[in-house]
Amino acid sequence: MQVLITGASGFLGRHLSRRLISEGHEVTPLSSKDCDLTSQGSLEKRLAGQRFDQIFHLASWSRAGAFCREHPGSQIIVNQRIDVNALDYWRKEQPQAKMVAMGSSVAYDPRLPLKEGYYLEGEPIADYLGYGHSKKMLYAALKGLNREFGLDFMCFVPSTLYGPDYHTDERPMHFIYDLMRKIIRAKKKGEEVVLWGDGSQEREIVHVNDFIEIMLRINSGHKNELVNIGSGKSRQIKDFARMICDAVSYDFTQIKYDTTKPTGAKSKYFDLTKMQTMCPDFKERDMAQGIQETIDWMLKHPEVYER
Repeated sequence: MQVLITGASGFLGRHLSRRLISEGHEVTPLSSKDCDLTSQGSLEKRLAGQRFDQIFHLASWSRAGAFCREHPGSQIIVNQRIDVNALDYWRKEQPQAKMVAMGSSVAYDPRLPLKEGYYLEGEPIADYLGYGHSKKMLYAALKGLNREFGLDFMCFVPSTLYGPDYHTDERPMHFIYDLMRKIIRAKKKGEEVVLWGDGSQEREIVHVNDFIEIMLRINSGHKNELVNIGSGKSRQIKDFARMICDAVSYDFTQIKYDTTKPTGAKSKYFDLTKMQTMCPDFKERDMAQGIQETIDWMLKHPEVYER
């Protein structure tokens, strides 16, 4: 199978590229260094004459931390350019291909169930206004192109991904990596661990390779659907911290909490009924094992926890 992956240099993109190549597929991985998706016609120029069976559209302009809160307008503009150019290329040049796109949990209105039928309803929280709406628009565009032109797609909404081979540059980290970084530094350097909030916020994580496995299984037998993918197990931030402390032999009781800092939604975890119906026999890896695997990778990359 001929596969195009946008955003291939990202965390998910690197893991997905390796998986598909290992299965014998011919993969064309694109990053922003290869092709500027904000520029109209860039894909047509870069990929002239190539034909694809599937397009995995992973590219987006976003970061962890305060990035979304600080760039609500810019994220709408930049991500709409990226998505419109990718969608237009698909429609004009690759209508035979199935597009597999990524949604985001932040598109959901936290006052509503985090269930697929509510994805286009309501309003994202203020901190994710621009990014959340850009992801809603991507899904709306996929549905519209399917109805008007008969193009096939899947859209998957991941919970927070974790696992080895995360980015090693200076970008802000998602919460699970930031927890690991702080606790590893405390263990190695005797630093204080201070977590935002009181630790009761609930989050859900899924190992990146589990996500890919579920996504590919569902994608092989379904089309024109939006599907949440997660572990189905929410935990409080302090519970994640305890697991990491156990993994690195750090005293959990030494952790302090700063309740003056913003913590986002009180709870954020998916309704996974649809995923479980489509992929009923999948068994995710043990989370303690997955966290240990990720910590082992981080310990081999001191540039990550030393920042």
